[in-house]
Amino acid sequence: MSDSDYSHILRRDPRGERIARNRLHPLHSTVAVQVAETLGPSGLLRKNPHAVGFIGPNGIKRIDRLKGNAIAITGRRNAQSSQEVLLPLHQVSEPDFTIVVVPDMVGGRLTAHDKDILGQAHQLARSMEAGVAGESTGAGAVMAVVFGVSKEESFDKAGVDRLLLLDGAEYEGYCPEQQVAALEQVEARLKPEYWLFPDSVHGGTDLGSRLAARLGERPATQAWQMNTETTICRGASGSTDITRDTPRLLMLAQECANPVDETRHEALSIEWAPVQAVLPELHDLGQVAVDPNAIPLAEAEFILAAGNGITNWEQFHATAKALGATEGASRVAVDDGNMPRFRQVGASGTWVTARVYLAVGISGAIQHMQGIGQCDKVVTINTDAGCDMVKRADLSTIGDAEKVLDELINLVDTYRQQALHNQNGEKEGAKNAA
Repeated sequence: MSDSDYSHILRRDPRGERIARNRLHPLHSTVAVQVAETLGPSGLLRKNPHAVGFIGPNGIKRIDRLKGNAIAITGRRNAQSSQEVLLPLHQVSEPDFTIVVVPDMVGGRLTAHDKDILGQAHQLARSMEAGVAGESTGAGAVMAVVFGVSKEESFDKAGVDRLLLLDGAEYEGYCPEQQVAALEQVEARLKPEYWLFPDSVHGGTDLGSRLAARLGERPATQAWQMNTETTICRGASGSTDITRDTPRLLMLAQECANPVDETRHEALSIEWAPVQAVLPELHDLGQVAVDPNAIPLAEAEFILAAGNGITNWEQFHATAKALGATEGASRVAVDDGNMPRFRQVGASGTWVTARVYLAVGISGAIQHMQGIGQCDKVVTINTDAGCDMVKRADLSTIGDAEKVLDELINLVDTYRQQALHNQNGEKEGAKNAA
């Protein structure tokens, strides 16, 4: 009997089935069949939010579980996932009301807390647009007021309809009096329906309290659930909830709402008349130099973490010093005696919330991945393109750690020498002009 006689028999592929069940397998994306919509047992059409190209309520939401590393892992590009998804544009030509958000902008960029608050602002705007008993109050715009130099490039994707950037010299450093004066001018000109601040140690709580005192408002603090009528705030160190009427000025806790991720917004810049300079009661003399390793891991914003892939520990310490990063380590590096126990990152060590987490030679055990779950940006250097840390990272460098760190130190030294040269040139130019 020839082989053609068995051609009608459907044969299973056990290996392919195992790969399809394991989403961490490097070949998972090549064998997994993603079904966008299925018919449930009750006859309702169910959507799969894990499928690439999942269509949300307001547009297309692309979910890439490999975070752009599909080429490094599988060696080829998926035509569908490689296409840039253009989110629908939300425009408000002439807003009938305005909701103002004053983000912390730590390091000149929106934090995860800031993006949550922008999401809450749009929830309030939609509630007001729906109105009471279905009577619409018109279209509203969410305006962000940003002080100082901004490095953020994604105001549109974060949900900003209008952007007021006040980056003059008077707003550099710690200047709450000047900032409050600018916010009072916004209040006088726009009469916002709501003022939203992050309830944080980065300045949002202080600035919101100062503005509330100037406006005579009784603000809601640690607010985490709200609508246009009632607000629920955390009290007694988060052990109880306090329900009250929603005031005009709110200071919101983290994860108060989902960030905007299904629409783009205009982020139109607003021309603003200069604010009269205010004589500060406190003078900012700049930041105090602090040893990065004196900062606890749980509070560090930039962490350079070492794993089993580090062999040149003197180079690792030199890199951390050059970058101004706090040192961390995986459990393997600690157990081998290369790093102290208090430097361990992970579920069995310290849970970190750094803005940038640079992992060198760390494969990504599940306990370690749990410990870095709240980090904003994860960068990794590894020789294994298929390890879990590469899949988790926002940016990956595949190569020998010692060579990459050596080049990184050279780039840092070159950048600082160029900055010093430019600074000396500016001083010499000012001196000649005088």
